[in-house]
Amino acid sequence: MKILTKFILLILCCSLLLGACTPKAQSAVASDGAPQNVATATSQTKDIYYLWVAPYLPQALQDQIVLPENTVLVNMQDEADIWLDIGGDQQVSQWVYALAAPFPTVTDAITSQELMQVWNGQVAADFPLQKILVDGKTKAIFEKVWGVPSSLTVVLTNEENLLSTAWGETGVWAIIPFETLETRWKVIAVDTISPLDDDFNADQYTLSVSVSLLGRTEDLQALNDSITAAGSALVPATNRDEDKITTIAMTGVTALVRGTAYMMEKYGMTYPALDIGDILRNADITHISNEIPFTESCPNPFYDTENDANLVFCSKPEYISLLESVGTDVVELTGDHFRDWGADAMLYTLNMYDERGWKYYGGGHNLAEGQAPALFEHNGNKIAFLGCNAKPEGYATADEDSPGAVHCDMEVMAEQIKAVKKQGYIPIVTFQHIEYYDYAASPYLVQDFHTVAEAGAAVVSGSQAHQPHAFEFYKGAFLHYGLGNLFFDQYNEGTTKRQAFIDRYVIYDGRVISTELVTIMFVDMARSRLMLSEERQDLLETIFAYSGW
Repeated sequence: MKILTKFILLILCCSLLLGACTPKAQSAVASDGAPQNVATATSQTKDIYYLWVAPYLPQALQDQIVLPENTVLVNMQDEADIWLDIGGDQQVSQWVYALAAPFPTVTDAITSQELMQVWNGQVAADFPLQKILVDGKTKAIFEKVWGVPSSLTVVLTNEENLLSTAWGETGVWAIIPFETLETRWKVIAVDTISPLDDDFNADQYTLSVSVSLLGRTEDLQALNDSITAAGSALVPATNRDEDKITTIAMTGVTALVRGTAYMMEKYGMTYPALDIGDILRNADITHISNEIPFTESCPNPFYDTENDANLVFCSKPEYISLLESVGTDVVELTGDHFRDWGADAMLYTLNMYDERGWKYYGGGHNLAEGQAPALFEHNGNKIAFLGCNAKPEGYATADEDSPGAVHCDMEVMAEQIKAVKKQGYIPIVTFQHIEYYDYAASPYLVQDFHTVAEAGAAVVSGSQAHQPHAFEFYKGAFLHYGLGNLFFDQYNEGTTKRQAFIDRYVIYDGRVISTELVTIMFVDMARSRLMLSEERQDLLETIFAYSGW
């Protein structure tokens, strides 16, 4: 009997062990708590699927979740069939972040290795980045990607305080979602890649984060079938949609006369743009402030010395091929010299622009046309260009029946800004203003720049300057008091007149989110190139200081 009893007990134990080894129809869970895509004993579909969303995922992503009818959100991980989280093989979204520094930052790029060293608390005293600011969600996301950071160099800050904190301390930058950028931030490239690049590839960018669905293979397939049937995505594919981006290249003085014209005659019509042409062409909208009228009676450069000495200028019609070559889209006509060759030359010039489909503003066939904004719509973004000549009367000749530049009427300008803004346009205002030779912002300009910013302009730019001037943020607008020359022959008049900016504005989903400062240096009377690193550092440090930063 004892032997029989032991035998029965042995059979019972084996049965229990075999039962414990039998797979159950439930999600397997790894040591990190994430459900695994595993085959199960049944392929039976469910009527309802429960989805858990990691609470640290970007709020903008969470706000745009579109659930199929048979899917319900749950708050607890262990109640879910499917999880939406960082990592995993079934990517449904790629969220792009930016390394952002205060705008008056000279450094343009660091390496991913250097960024990781700061993340881990290994930072040299002379490195430009000393601390990284993150909000709670961003910190949790990159902890999953990079590991737990050093509390000495990675600082947790409320989203609302990131910008003010960074501006208040030296060497403090932030990691922020791309769509939260604004013009007071400067985007720092990582491994030479910036999310502001025209050829940006998120897969090659260190600050791109993959968001995936995790769960049983059968559940994931069923959810995908439901999403497909609904005809909409569960979450947006990215927060950086190429189809919502518009780039604008804003430029300074163009005057195809004297030495510039001579060099064009000698080396070819497109010679001045040899080194910077791609920067202008690559913009979605390229702005040119051409002060000079075209006329078939224009003499050869330096031939009409009397008029040249008296600053009475014209350009040959063939010179327009330079403006064609850089992809001109909109021409500012506020310049002092548009009137120089008379009404016929102005009308001839306007006809040339019309033939090429270029828009123009700040001048025209008459006062009403010159005051009207040049309107653009691109990738869902609406942009309005407005401008005028703010110098004493005499330079601007446009009236009810005559062509020319428009003299500034600040009340009219303010009303136009409000009107286009009400229609959903981003107002960009440019001035041909008082000329002076100093990096600082002249009080004569500040008053008018502030007036249009208070009216709602997003960008205010000085087109009159023959050397770079200071910047300012005011009432939510970015003010650049003067960019310097784009195509003009002041090479022999000193270093400051060889320096210039091209401002590249990035608009995303109806907002100006970034201003990139392209710095150029003239090598002769016509052609400029990108500044060398030492030249760029010197100019930026100088301009930032004169801007009061």
